[in-house]
Amino acid sequence: MKLEHVFTAHIEVGKPIEIGDVGIGYRRVIPIIGGSFEGARMRGKVLPGGADYQLIRKDGVAEILAHYIMETDDRVPIYIVNKGYRHGPKEVIEKIFRGEDVPQDSYYFKTTPVFEVSNGHYDFLNKMIFIGEGIRKPTKVEIAFYQIL
Repeated sequence: MKLEHVFTAHIEVGKPIEIGDVGIGYRRVIPIIGGSFEGARMRGKVLPGGADYQLIRKDGVAEILAHYIMETDDRVPIYIVNKGYRHGPKEVIEKIFRGEDVPQDSYYFKTTPVFEVSNGHYDFLNKMIFIGEGIRKPTKVEIAFYQIL
């Protein structure tokens, strides 16, 4: 199996909305307020209005469920649902939770995105399997997206 880098997204996020303990874990919603993405085959911007609906489970694993829209430089909208997991040593995760910067290799942050696009030039996104590798920064999330060949 081979991986091919498709693009890297730089997703700007707002202040988390803390829902709190909902029985099965701690729920927080992180607004997506903008950003950009670029790769060899496509580039554009991340539109404001999406969100990451996180559930921090009792075992400390963050279940990531982000819904948002990207728009290519040639004005093609792409809807994305990105699911994944983030976890690591307790002290590292606590720093991330407080919005502090931590080294990329100090925790696990992987996703499985699903794309929806109507334009024929980008419809390969509708037909292939992708994975993402994330980095959480204080005011943004960087995710490198790879196509599984």
